[in-house]
Amino acid sequence: MNIEQWWPHLKPATQAWLIENNGDAVPEDLAAEITEAGGPAAADAWRTGDDEPSGFYFPDEVVEWIEAVGNGETPGAPRPR
Repeated sequence: MNIEQWWPHLKPATQAWLIENNGDAVPEDLAAEITEAGGPAAADAWRTGDDEPSGFYFPDEVVEWIEAVGNGETPGAPRPR
């Protein structure tokens, strides 16, 4: 399921946190809510390694989508010319 489908199922406070902390590691409780809403499974998205920070991080395309929402844009909509 893509973000456009599960985003509306998140609590407004969760959406606000994700916008305000976009690109940061997502706390476990929010990751669980995202999974319940149809987002990526937290167990599949946890990253650990010597060169990478540990925690649940969204891929770049999701970070960009959240940034657009935070800027009041409609992600995926054609831009006016």
